[in-house]
Amino acid sequence: MGNKNDSCTPVQNSPQAHGGSKADQSTTADDESRKSKMTYEQLAERRSTPRAQTPFFKIMLGLNIVGWVSLVVVLILFHYARPDFISGVQQYWGIKGDTTWSENHLSAMTIMLQICLVVTLISIIMRARRNRRRSDNFGINLFILFAIVAISLITLATTIGL
Repeated sequence: MGNKNDSCTPVQNSPQAHGGSKADQSTTADDESRKSKMTYEQLAERRSTPRAQTPFFKIMLGLNIVGWVSLVVVLILFHYARPDFISGVQQYWGIKGDTTWSENHLSAMTIMLQICLVVTLISIIMRARRNRRRSDNFGINLFILFAIVAISLITLATTIGL
């Protein structure tokens, strides 16, 4: 006979006409309950959905991109927050330069580093919940991003005395 979920197996004792008898009504109710249950083919079709097309994967990828873009924003803020480099020629000619850190840019940079750290941690946790097979990728880029942001935040906190 074959597998009970095999679609190639002929169904026996199927009603020919939908009459008014109780036996026919119970048979159609049984058929409907079998159709409402998930078959092996439907389960296999659900598993064949590519991983990259699931909403969970798209959110995880979006968070990963947001984390790296926020690190780029932090680097831009760092460029504008740091004091000017005063070369030997500027000292010789007596040209003044800005030797202080910009407080506005430092506070924005600190907030962006904290946001980047939180987004990276959420993305790492999501990836850990999603990856269950040996063939799944490890996601080393998130750990690199986490290390860069954590070291930058610690260095910034110790430098400016937060």
